[in-house]
Amino acid sequence: MHTKIAAFPKTSDLYWVAVFLCLGLTPIHSKAETKVAKAGNPAGVEVQVTPEMLGAGVVSSGAVLPPIPVITGNRQKPVASWGKPLPYPIVIADRRNNRLIEIAPNKKIIWEFPSPSIKAYRGNEDVNFSPDGKQLAVSEEDNFDVHIVDYEKKVLAWTYGIPDRRGSGPGLLNYPDDAHLLADGKFITADIRNCRVLIIDPKDNSTVSQWGTPGKCKHNPPYELAHPNGATPMENGDILITEITDSWISRITREGKVVWSVKAPNIRYPSDAFPTVDGKQIIVADFWKPGRVVIFDPLTRKITWEYFAKEGDGVLDHSSIARELPDTGDVLIVDDLNDRVIVVDRKTKEIIWQYGEKGKKGYTQGLLNYPDGVDLDVFRDWKAALQK
Repeated sequence: MHTKIAAFPKTSDLYWVAVFLCLGLTPIHSKAETKVAKAGNPAGVEVQVTPEMLGAGVVSSGAVLPPIPVITGNRQKPVASWGKPLPYPIVIADRRNNRLIEIAPNKKIIWEFPSPSIKAYRGNEDVNFSPDGKQLAVSEEDNFDVHIVDYEKKVLAWTYGIPDRRGSGPGLLNYPDDAHLLADGKFITADIRNCRVLIIDPKDNSTVSQWGTPGKCKHNPPYELAHPNGATPMENGDILITEITDSWISRITREGKVVWSVKAPNIRYPSDAFPTVDGKQIIVADFWKPGRVVIFDPLTRKITWEYFAKEGDGVLDHSSIARELPDTGDVLIVDDLNDRVIVVDRKTKEIIWQYGEKGKKGYTQGLLNYPDGVDLDVFRDWKAALQK
């Protein structure tokens, strides 16, 4: 069902505390913020919600979903590959449909998480599996919060930030982009407009690490960051930081030591850099029109592969994520404003797989509405499960 949602009336903070509690969530407030709230001042700055931010409202594809198979793989030892053109199912953050949706290589919908509440969960723009595959880390830029979703139970397990309130104090975010769960259970996000990266312990909502300083938006990692929009964990535990301003990409250890820091070549607006499968190179999308994808050696800045189309069906419109695919070496791209996710053949640079129709928004089978994030489900053998 397609539910039309009107703009929310201004309501007291106590109302939304009740909503959060009904959803099994914990509103994030520090003791200091509680004292301020008692004095009559809300925590953070209220943000006006626009129809664009609400997107399609709460929608579902209506697909009959198969049973979820047990976890038998991990990133180091994935389940059996489907091969070309797409080796594994993908979970897509379908931003303006306010949902997560998993698509198999045969383009069947196999899992879906519609918004449980358009207030608490709206505009999911990045999604990544936890190392064990049991949870999903989700960021919501213009809802100013981040989440953990339990994959099997399909519930919100944790939230940090206050919907429709921005700020830099404890429990507050300002346009958080990118979200990952680290091997030790900590949660990392790039808090763009606060010019910082936060590592948070979901057990007590404490800040374990902060790189960057709110109000000081320039490239001087780890003390200052120039509008970071990516914070990607690498296999050895280092973090790959992407900064929008001047296209900086830096590799930083968990202790905050900068291993290297370089400008991404041929990129105007870098979006969420990732390591290649072998961990030696960097792949990054250019959030531009026409967009491009570049793979380069961070030690030499030499480009080893590039995708860039100026005309025709292959033109990218603000591509936000690019990933080198295991097994095939082809490239998975989220083509945001073309409302599609595609796979580009590494050698021919032709589109060999696509979900979503270019320029056509929707939420039923085969359609997306501003997809913005993606991750591979290497944990469950969906191929075997669907053949039963």
